[in-house]
Amino acid sequence: MHLYEEQKIQIYNTLSGNKEVFTPIENGYVGMYVCGPTVYSNVHLGNVRTFMSFDMVFRYLKHLGFKVRYVRNITDAGHLENDADVGEDKITKKARLEKIEPMEVVQRYTVDFHNILNIFNFLPPSIEPTATGHIIEQIELIKTIIENGFGYVVNGSVYFDVHKFNETNNYGILSKRKLEDLIHNTRSLDGQSDKKNPQDFALWKRAEPQHIMRWPSPWSDGFPGWHLECTAMSTKYLGDNFDIHGGGMDLKFPHHECEIAQSEAAKGKAPVNYWMHANMLQLNGQRMSKSTGNIINPEELISGNNAIMSKGYSPSVIRFFNAQSSYKSVLDLTDDGLLASEKGFYRLMDAVNLLEDLKAGDASTFDVKQWRQNCYDAMNDDFNSPILIAHLFEASKQINQINSGGASLTSEDLELLKRTMLEFTYDVLGLENSSKINTGTDKLQGAVELLIQLRQDARANKDFAMSDKIRDELAAKGIQLNDGKDGTTFSTN
Repeated sequence: MHLYEEQKIQIYNTLSGNKEVFTPIENGYVGMYVCGPTVYSNVHLGNVRTFMSFDMVFRYLKHLGFKVRYVRNITDAGHLENDADVGEDKITKKARLEKIEPMEVVQRYTVDFHNILNIFNFLPPSIEPTATGHIIEQIELIKTIIENGFGYVVNGSVYFDVHKFNETNNYGILSKRKLEDLIHNTRSLDGQSDKKNPQDFALWKRAEPQHIMRWPSPWSDGFPGWHLECTAMSTKYLGDNFDIHGGGMDLKFPHHECEIAQSEAAKGKAPVNYWMHANMLQLNGQRMSKSTGNIINPEELISGNNAIMSKGYSPSVIRFFNAQSSYKSVLDLTDDGLLASEKGFYRLMDAVNLLEDLKAGDASTFDVKQWRQNCYDAMNDDFNSPILIAHLFEASKQINQINSGGASLTSEDLELLKRTMLEFTYDVLGLENSSKINTGTDKLQGAVELLIQLRQDARANKDFAMSDKIRDELAAKGIQLNDGKDGTTFSTN
């Protein structure tokens, strides 16, 4: 019997605005699509938070025994900023500024994206399609939308007729917006008159002479609309109707709204049963922004090489910090918050490290079976990781008491406790045990301990530049120093 047969998940469905019991289309199988990055720059920490939330969802579904096809795309066909009608797409703009090919931009930042996610211990998706690899599918989808009367061609570009669609369908069903209440973009723009109505959006854009990324189509040499890419890739690999579609809250409108409209116009059915949206990440109570300097990237947060945080934090501490808040809540990234999470993380790891040596007793003073179900109940309640962590701390307290002789568990209960702690800490939350030294060789351990001593000497002599240099150079090599009340330890990423 699979765990999913005895554990019933409730998901907050943005479409209905309610928590709903999750019933997959096919028993034992889950199809999940999450909008991936547009690879024109280093991955933003806010995006990492979104992908981290869905990595945890993916992990829990797999833990329950579901066969999950998780599709997360790479947007490598440059679309115009905010899916506008004129302007320069982000990938081409970066290529022009750096005097390189657009696909060099794509390759560089796709590699960066993967490297960052690997550092944070993400599971790879089942399929990672690229927009440029699915141009044919997008063209065929546009043909169908035109044939069904919801698309029209003007000067080589193809637009989706939102007003025509809304006559028989509900444009705004996800974002709860009414078409008549939408704010119209009435600015005078070149090409704006091509559209019947300001709310219509591009399915295909004719490329201007300076536009580098272009493909032949029945309408023009051009490029696909941003919204169309995800519709083509999600339905190709998950079918015309699939279980879960995820993404950041900022994608709900217009991106996901347009995905629904395109699918209904082409396939005659709603594409997704459960829409999930992860909320925003703030920095010190304010929106992250390059213009104001209120921004930090993942490498800076890990290394401590920034002017915002007092030190660097290990990837697992950052994952733990993220899991201490619901994916639906705005998360405020602060130094105090990270310091508190770091203490909690190491407290949890200390308890996990005691598990191996715990001895069974004659009787149990802790109801392990009920506690285990409490852990499942937390995750079943819309993936409530903060409550799960509270239960893990409850067990940590029991582990410490057993270790000191103040409590006991029978052999059967002790094995169940060990297995449950390890499964939820590592398999579901995706944490790595940074408090255990995993150096690979005694030589590396000796060398790092020597550098730790040299750093302590430098700090004692108030040579803080040298102290910081040792810490930062080690961090760049994947070795994280952790300063605590009992001295400095290190872990490897």
